[in-house]
Amino acid sequence: MADHGFEQPFALGETNDAYAENFIGQSYLAPLTGGSVPVSNVSFEPGCRNNWHIHHGTGGGGDQILMCTAGSGWYQADGQDPVSMTPGTAIRVPTGTKHWHGAKADAWFSHLAFITPGENVSNEWLEPVTDEVYDRLPQSGENE
Repeated sequence: MADHGFEQPFALGETNDAYAENFIGQSYLAPLTGGSVPVSNVSFEPGCRNNWHIHHGTGGGGDQILMCTAGSGWYQADGQDPVSMTPGTAIRVPTGTKHWHGAKADAWFSHLAFITPGENVSNEWLEPVTDEVYDRLPQSGENE
């Protein structure tokens, strides 16, 4: 990571093997807290992104919160323009929103991620973000 000028305040963690089938490229997972509101640091190598997915929940649960801590990445909700994420960017993904997030093509990216607690909280993994869709996004050095 240091070779890419990437520094972050949290541990990189281990390779995210448990969810590898839902990612294009290599991601890393560092659980930071447990309990009723687990928080994890998720890091993405350049070009890595997760599949489209939806968080479900009732009783106030299921919203996802993403807070960029290092690098440069993308968040996109289905049918909306992509949002550039840089350190300090925070995004609330409402329950039931189809979305994806990941690194820009030429940058490492890390975010803290957690799901609001509630009832019937689950995650539904969907199709990959195709290269055709991903390659249309601006590179980290271009205007967004």
